[in-house]
Amino acid sequence: MAGAGLQPLARGIAWWVAGLFVPLLLTGCPTVNPYYDPSRPHHRPDGFNNLHVDNWRADAPSFWRWVREWRLADLPADEPQRIERTATDAALLKANRHDVSVTWMGQSTVLWQVNGLNILTDPHFGPRASPLAFTGPRRLVPLLVTLDSLPRIDVVLISHNHHDHLDRGTVQALNRQPGGPPLFLVPLGVDLWMRGEGIRNVQRMDWWDRHPVPTPGSDLLVHLVPVQHWSRRSVWDRNATLWGGFVVEATVDGQAFRLLFAGDTGYSPDFKILGNRFTAFDFAAIPVGCYQPRWFMSDQNVNEDEAVRIHLEVNSRRSMGIHWGTFRLCDDPSQAPLDGLPRARAHHGVPAEDFVLFRLGETRVLKKVRP
Repeated sequence: MAGAGLQPLARGIAWWVAGLFVPLLLTGCPTVNPYYDPSRPHHRPDGFNNLHVDNWRADAPSFWRWVREWRLADLPADEPQRIERTATDAALLKANRHDVSVTWMGQSTVLWQVNGLNILTDPHFGPRASPLAFTGPRRLVPLLVTLDSLPRIDVVLISHNHHDHLDRGTVQALNRQPGGPPLFLVPLGVDLWMRGEGIRNVQRMDWWDRHPVPTPGSDLLVHLVPVQHWSRRSVWDRNATLWGGFVVEATVDGQAFRLLFAGDTGYSPDFKILGNRFTAFDFAAIPVGCYQPRWFMSDQNVNEDEAVRIHLEVNSRRSMGIHWGTFRLCDDPSQAPLDGLPRARAHHGVPAEDFVLFRLGETRVLKKVRP
């Protein structure tokens, strides 16, 4: 296991290098929250907070303690060969105008096709989840589809500003796509970053805000909903911008259809609230990876057992695991959910077909719709 021991050491050194150079290369966000509303409990004058965990507390687990442990630990090695993949049928996606489908591109990047619209979540088509081009976590499995081979994207949902969810090169490419830029729906504060990048077709949202999106059929309604996480784009702007999940409501073939994109989240009472508020979901994308060490990650990232609990609490008929199999960002290896999710399903009595791991590049049709 000597090679496994060297991998975390190399990653730790890379992040130390990033920690030295990022302050010199990035411009920090303002420390004043321009959207501060004292009537909203998750707002602060200097940023945002969770509802059930205080992620500003002075005794919060130290990131630098984790980096020190990461450099010295003999962690399990990544086994990218275990992550199944399939060629994405881009022609099929371009031809689809009616069926509800879902395609996993890797990490938290999912393409939803609903009522003729193409909706992309947390798009990342770059080689690294890093602020720097020359260091930081590298993509472990090559991309199986290019951004320009996909159908035109109509809506982009950004859950928060971490580099594995908001990739600068990808959103710039989307903004330049033929036919005009998509509509970017983003949490409060992320809109300012987007506008700084020259991206103008942006709608900012607070928790529980709703935004209608016209479709060839009936309109979609997109909600930004609370999840438990945090934000940071540089060393100066911790929690300066909001984070969240998204609910997409549509009428499909005359019936209500609900989708949940949980973004990146720790386990919290927010999901029982979602289950009560929306009654049930037809499909949910729930994170299952990057959760070790638990002393540092438990408030911000769920493990497989907690992901299955979320699946049950939001009353999802079918769910998929996201936030795994693409970048090594935590102590658990990228393939960990392949073993952990079956155990969690068995523990909670959830049938295997109700909470699945897609192959990279795989498309599944959730609902066939008559033209």
